[in-house]
Amino acid sequence: MIVKALRVGLGQLIVFGDWISRPAKRKRDPAAQAQVDEQARHLALYQFHACPFCVKTRRALHRLNVPVSLRDAKHDPQHREALLEGGGRVKVPCLRIEEGNEVRWMYESNDIIAYLERRFGTV
Repeated sequence: MIVKALRVGLGQLIVFGDWISRPAKRKRDPAAQAQVDEQARHLALYQFHACPFCVKTRRALHRLNVPVSLRDAKHDPQHREALLEGGGRVKVPCLRIEEGNEVRWMYESNDIIAYLERRFGTV
């Protein structure tokens, strides 16, 4: 019980720290941002709200100004099941990438952030 309380408290502290130190969003001209918004419709981030690696990934999304759908795999049983079925395990963060008729599941915050930087960093 004490360990759970510490974990929850630390998680909320991480979320608060993220909130007060959030980086500025990337500025784009309206046409370029519309293109990013359209491409982001094919992405979804499965995450836990207070997971430090998820916070790190969400910060990168915010900084790059990429509006990705966030899916709570901790409290939403449908999202948790979709993550398990599609990705093969309940591990977060996980980016679901839909490209044409193919769906890829990318784990590891550093890999996700590198992918986002490559895809949206120069747009």
